[in-house]
This record gives sequence, structure tokens and C-alpha cells, in this order.
Amino acid sequence: MNHNTRFLLDEKDMPTAWYNIVPDMPVPLPPVLHPATGQPVGPDDLAPLFPMALIMQEVTPESYVEIPEPVREVYRLWRPTPLIRARRLEKALGTPARIYYKYEGVSPVGSHKPNTAVAQAYYNQQEGVRRLTTETGAGQWGSALAMAGAFFDIEVQVFMVKVSYHQKPYRRILMESFGARVTPSPSEETEAGRKVLAENPDSPGSLGIAISEAVEAAVTDPETKYSLGSVLNHVLMHQTIIGEEALKQFALAEDYPDVVIGCAGGGSNFAGLAFPFIRERLKNGRETRFLAVEPEACPSMTRGVYAYDLGDTVGMTPLVKMYTLGHTFTPPGIHAGGLRYHGMAPTVSALHEAGIIEAVAYHQNPVFEAAVTFTRAEGIIPAPESAHAVRAAIDQALEAKETGEERVILFNLSGHGHFDLSAYDEYLAGHLEDYAYPSEAVAEAIQHLPRVNAPAS
Repeated sequence: MNHNTRFLLDEKDMPTAWYNIVPDMPVPLPPVLHPATGQPVGPDDLAPLFPMALIMQEVTPESYVEIPEPVREVYRLWRPTPLIRARRLEKALGTPARIYYKYEGVSPVGSHKPNTAVAQAYYNQQEGVRRLTTETGAGQWGSALAMAGAFFDIEVQVFMVKVSYHQKPYRRILMESFGARVTPSPSEETEAGRKVLAENPDSPGSLGIAISEAVEAAVTDPETKYSLGSVLNHVLMHQTIIGEEALKQFALAEDYPDVVIGCAGGGSNFAGLAFPFIRERLKNGRETRFLAVEPEACPSMTRGVYAYDLGDTVGMTPLVKMYTLGHTFTPPGIHAGGLRYHGMAPTVSALHEAGIIEAVAYHQNPVFEAAVTFTRAEGIIPAPESAHAVRAAIDQALEAKETGEERVILFNLSGHGHFDLSAYDEYLAGHLEDYAYPSEAVAEAIQHLPRVNAPAS
């Protein structure tokens, strides 16, 4: 059989709850600390940034949180998403491995990001919020929140990392088409942006800088809240609908993955697929490996440290314990803009520290080589972020080919690359550069980590 097999769920099979992994973690999650006092934050500390419903989700002891019907109604525009057996890719590689991918690129904006954007917009609307600010790298998150804002009648301002703003104009146009205002970051609109530009007028920007600007714009306006596309617990929890669907689809396939793979920048799409399968390993003893894939240019788990750090560059966000390259880290302008973040989600970091999650990093050129191989076999052009997962999946399949073993591989194809063709153009022309972030630059950035005496968790 050379054609692909699609495992589809009916709308009635869509999961009715998100999964919160925190109660099931083998180690307690270190507390979030106030940047000024070093003490654990409470709901009141977060109230200027988030609606109370999301703050409560951030700290809930419950393993499952019901998905509100208005959110499910929007989800039905594209969910459930397909699980696809990549038989054509298997044949092209000559591997005995069975390769599956969960395809999130069927959403209206072409990525997994609306899974949390819709939820966040809904909860903000319920509490009377009129305006949201956020940051975006490649523009997938900004596009998702712009769409969600249009659906729930909330104004959206997006601070887009400047290098991506210029690399990916069609993402900006998409956001503006949904009614969002898009500002290249660093900008002159905020004190944080002006501070960065004063020190480096040619700054390419970073997600950390854009977060600083978005947070400042939120806390200085009582009618505005801040919305985050990754890292925090409630964001990753909203994404677990991906893995919950995939579990049902593997039951239809009468199969189960030996390895689960996702690209990792802040951690949301990796966690969205992996966390429900990690639950099955922790609670039911399923022997599955979990592989988070990051760029060599921004290798937080493979070359960073596990420590308390700020979520932004200027220092306006709480301190979280995570794998980090240091909040002053400014990565090179690689095309996988959604992976250009200095830290990894605290839950993903804690699971990596506990040895449950493995991490690997790749350069741009082998990533795009894998993406082209996938495109020519499967007919879908992956986003540069997702292409990192494709690279790792192909390497797993080739390893199975060498050893002759059966191996079931699952990865998250978290978005399409239709707006990223300039990156493919550079790769096909032989102009794409590989960046290994210098170890001395990482060491320098880590020197600026906050000094905290963390309370016992």
C-alpha cells in the first residue's frame, strides 16, 4: 500500500476537556516567583496580566479542565485534526518504521496556535477585557490571536520580532486582515523598546524583547490584558487536545508510538502532543520515548542551564525555573522564528530534568533538507519550526532502517510553510546559513541570570 492512511474522528469524538499534567508529574513544579521580592506569586500578582479564569487554570490541582462550549464551537471549524500514516515517506526512506504525523496545519491560520488563542480570547471576553497585547516570532501565534480576537470582538496588538516582521510580510498581512495592529519589535512605542533601541539601534529583536513590550502595553492600560502563546501551564494545557485526539486515533489505527517528537521553542506544540502520552507512560507504564527538537541557534535544553530566569528581556515578568540561555540572549535571525526563545516551558523543563523528555538540536540546512524530502513524499510543505520535528522523525526512521527494527514514530506537524517560502528559496539557492550559537555568548548571557533564593517547592 503506497497511499497514505488518514485516521479521522467525528466532531462528537472531539475531547471535552484539556489535560493538566502538573498533578501527575513525578517531581513537584518549582513555584513561580515575584521578580521584586523573590517570593511565590499569588493570583493578585498576576491579575494585571491575565483574566482570573486563566490564573486559576495556571494553578489548578485538577487533572482535567472542561472545554467551554463556545470554545468547542470555534474548534469545530477545523477539529478534530487528522492523524496521517506517512506511507509515501516510509517508502521514500526505505524504512521498516511506521511514521505518523498529527497535522495541525488544517486550522484557519495554518498552525496549532488557535487551540489556546481561542480559549484565551474567550476567557478574556467573559471578564470584559476589550484589548489584548501579545508578542509573536514567526507570526503563527500572532495570526492565531488576531483571528480569535476577531471571533470574540477583542482588539489585538501584536509586537512582532523585527527580523521576522521583515522576513515574513504575509504573516503581518494576515494578522492585519483579522483586524490586529502589528508593531515591529523593538519599537519606540514602549519604554522597554526604547531602552533596547538606545543600546542597539539595529537590534533584530527577540521574543524576550517583544514580550517586554507587550507586557508593558498591558499593565499600563486597565482595559488591556496580555496573552501568551507558549511557556505557561494554562497555554500548554489548552494544546493537549492534540495529544488527546491522537490517542483516540491510535486506537483506531490499532497501533501505538514508540517515540513521540515535537519541535520545541517555548514548548506548546511539543507539550500539546506529548503530555497525554506522557500521562500514559507515568500512570500506565507505556514505554514511549519523548524527543523535543530545537535549533542549534537557540538550544535552551541542549546547551542552557536549569535555573530561575525572567520570561522577558527587560524584567517585567515573574521568575520561573526553566532551561534557559539567559533572558538577555538574542538569537540569530534563523527562519524558524517561533523557536527563537531563550527559555523552555517550566513543565517541559522539569520533565526534561527528570529524564522523561530527551532533547536534540539541529542546524538549519539539515532541517530544510528533511522538509524538502517530506514535501516531495507527502505533498505538504512544513513550517520551518515543524521541519525540526520532521528532521528528527526521519533520523529515527533511518536508524530503524539500519538496525532493521520495527519502530512506530509520531510527530507533530504543527503548521504549514505557505508563508515561509522565502526560507525555502534561500535553502534551494544554497544561501541558507547554519548558526551555532557561540558557547561564550551563552556563558555571557547566563551570567545575567537573576540571583534568587528559591523557597522549597
